[in-house]
Amino acid sequence: MSYFNHLVELLRQEREEDKQSWLRLTASSSAAERRANGLTWYPVAIRGTEMGRGDYLTVEVERTTHQDITHQLRFGVSAVLFSNHDAQQDRIEGTVTFQGGNRLKLTLRTDELPEWADNGKLGIDLMFDDNSYDEMQQAMKQATALTDKPEGHLVKILTGERKPTFDTETLPVTLPGLNTVQQEAVNKILSANELAIVHGPPGTGKTTTLVQAIKALIKKDQQKILVVAPSNTAVDLLSEKLADEGLNVLRVGNPARVSERLSSLTLDSKMSEHASMKEVKRLKKQASEYKNMAHKYKRNFGKAEREQRKALFDEAHKIMKEVDKTEQYITDDLIAKAQVITATLVGANHYTVRNIRYKTLVIDEAGQALEPACWIPIIKAQKVILAGDHCQLPPTIKSPDAARQGLSNTLLEKSVALHPDAVVLLEEQYRMNEMIMGYASAVFYDNKLKAHHTVAARRLFADDMPLAFVDTAGCGFDEKAEGTSTSNPEEASFLFRHLLQLVATLKAQQDNSPFPEIAIISPYKQQVYLLQEQLQHAAELRPHAASISINTIDSFQGQERDVVYISMTRSNADNNIGFLSDIRRMNVAMTRARKKLVVVGDSATLSQLPFYAGFIAYAEAQNAYQSAWEFMDL
Repeated sequence: MSYFNHLVELLRQEREEDKQSWLRLTASSSAAERRANGLTWYPVAIRGTEMGRGDYLTVEVERTTHQDITHQLRFGVSAVLFSNHDAQQDRIEGTVTFQGGNRLKLTLRTDELPEWADNGKLGIDLMFDDNSYDEMQQAMKQATALTDKPEGHLVKILTGERKPTFDTETLPVTLPGLNTVQQEAVNKILSANELAIVHGPPGTGKTTTLVQAIKALIKKDQQKILVVAPSNTAVDLLSEKLADEGLNVLRVGNPARVSERLSSLTLDSKMSEHASMKEVKRLKKQASEYKNMAHKYKRNFGKAEREQRKALFDEAHKIMKEVDKTEQYITDDLIAKAQVITATLVGANHYTVRNIRYKTLVIDEAGQALEPACWIPIIKAQKVILAGDHCQLPPTIKSPDAARQGLSNTLLEKSVALHPDAVVLLEEQYRMNEMIMGYASAVFYDNKLKAHHTVAARRLFADDMPLAFVDTAGCGFDEKAEGTSTSNPEEASFLFRHLLQLVATLKAQQDNSPFPEIAIISPYKQQVYLLQEQLQHAAELRPHAASISINTIDSFQGQERDVVYISMTRSNADNNIGFLSDIRRMNVAMTRARKKLVVVGDSATLSQLPFYAGFIAYAEAQNAYQSAWEFMDL
């Protein structure tokens, strides 16, 4: 089927580009360089070992230094334990089966630690993630095979060959705490036979709606539901909220946030509390003792010792087979009792749940999900609910060619265009003052977004203006190219002057309200570094440093603050705006603020793109346009 052939080809390009960029980061680089790039933990100390599934050995390691460096070692990725004594020879591959804080567990494809583990310093290297690509490719192959079968009905709908259908007999439910459109979304989900889509613009309560819909589905169908999202963070949020509603949630994989609440939902945690676990512990201990006895025969032994060693290992293997059987029984029991299974898209194929079929699948944050990854859970379901906002950030794609040829076009985006009857747009938002919301609503949501009466007029103080575009045109604030990024030092220091004036005005209010939460964001990493530096030198802001966060736009998706400053950064004579032309990213930036949004930028450069020209005109119409010259004497 050409639909999937095309996707498989795009995925091949993406894998290749991803692999090349990984090789560029790892080839001939030192452990310290790889560590700085987030690909390595070094040095690490082994804190314990245990017998794992299938007789493999699991080692628990802790990174002992450089603990503040962010890293990419996550649950499910392939990694290598190595010794710096001979990093090329002394290495053994495995899979990360747990990661939390500065500890991780690595299940090695061996049943004993190599002797070199006692030599030199040890480290953990991230390997290229072939597994995710293999899973995606396999899923698309299966989807292709399903197309000609009766159970391929859902595949035909998602690829546009058929239209989705709805059960008109389903009685609508009324749920307290949801607004009219949220109720409509829940009822659309309940009546859908194959597909329903919840389009949730910023602040419209998408998660709340989904949680209530899942609860209603379980009540109606009495069947377990698979709930997935592209990121661990999104999966964690839903897992917690579903558990808070009293549902039996099983979180497959490793939560990103190490909270007690989340940990208690994981398979490991539920297994440890299972009645049959005492027996498993007893057997593991026994197997371990046999192995330890066998290791005493490690050196200088003859035929009799060799046979004795083999007999001890055989006995340990036999016991571990018994352990596997018991653990499988516990796992099956826990899965059978779960009402909701939550995982990442790739995690939906974890060995513990790989063969389960579901009536309903929910994909949250579908606007950020790579389509090939969505097919991993889709082929396990009869009906799919897509939730997200394709007008916000798209998935991250490494290959520009694959992105151009359609890989950046998500399944959510395609389905909204193909099946408008399946879509419910959540129209009422509970975050922003209506002036902050106005422009995004006009450009992205057909002017359909409404501000709930509790937030429509919210502002920092009585006569404050909730929106400002501060125009730096003609001020000589020129951008500087820094490697692959861009910065604008004068704009950064000007932004802080503006912020300091705002803080002084707030202090003068004397209304005892707490200091607002402030975000300062920029699309450019280099500008973010400059802004962070400015904050460190702003003595007046030191008492409030905990309330001010500075980061890139991407890292603020899904978050909100009282005040948001956006440093647009670009200002040049060539009117080049680079990736500011990705207006979906700007939609995210402009919709984070609850009470005040301040955009600082050069109108001459920005207005080359109709989106920014329109925003500047909108600000002027709201009397929210200011020139940076007005603040120059401050």
